[in-house]
Amino acid sequence: MKLPPLTNGHILRRYKRFLADVELGNGELVVAHVPNTGRMTGCWVPGAPVQLSRSDNPRRKLAWTLERVDMGQGWVGVNTQRTNPVVAEGFHEQRVPGLEMYGKITREVKTGQNSRLDFRLQQEGFPDAWVEVKNVTLLESECLAFPDARSERGCRHLMELSALRQQGCRAVILYALNRPEGRCFRPADQVDAEYGQLLRQVVRQGVEVLALRLVHTDTGIVVGEKVEIDLSVAG
Repeated sequence: MKLPPLTNGHILRRYKRFLADVELGNGELVVAHVPNTGRMTGCWVPGAPVQLSRSDNPRRKLAWTLERVDMGQGWVGVNTQRTNPVVAEGFHEQRVPGLEMYGKITREVKTGQNSRLDFRLQQEGFPDAWVEVKNVTLLESECLAFPDARSERGCRHLMELSALRQQGCRAVILYALNRPEGRCFRPADQVDAEYGQLLRQVVRQGVEVLALRLVHTDTGIVVGEKVEIDLSVAG
């Protein structure tokens, strides 16, 4: 997926969750929107290099959007609104391992009156595949982990996937690893033990787990290779 034109800068602080003060390369100070509801633990420090996009939409309160931060090993994607379009592109280009056979991709599909999952994949001769995508940026030692805060919504998605699996569909939780470090993925039990326990439970019930690296290029983001998954209980 190609990103809009990007401007270099350095982040000074993040505050009120959705705001960041950034100094651009020319010395200008701007306030940028941070489209990320998570804690962004390990995703920024004062002075870290960043890249921002700029909108000319006069209806927006903030013209600048924080897109990615370099924590020393390469870009970390902090704009979570980019993740699903990148994965959707991966589906269309048949770059998602194990799901290459699906030709019809539908986004944001309702599974109930007040709930929906990110993707429904369909292809004649194959069971429908429901996919929920989670953006992952929390780095713990040698693994990336999810969630970075307690996630009741994430637990609900796991239960919905399990119910769909019992109905005969494929059900996939896809962890999009949006930073270059980390050799594996694992649930962040010390952050949300309930989520980790539930993830292991639904896997035993047939829910599939997939971890894919998102690779940042100079101008965009693409789906990369599968990453090892570690569902063992630490300690």
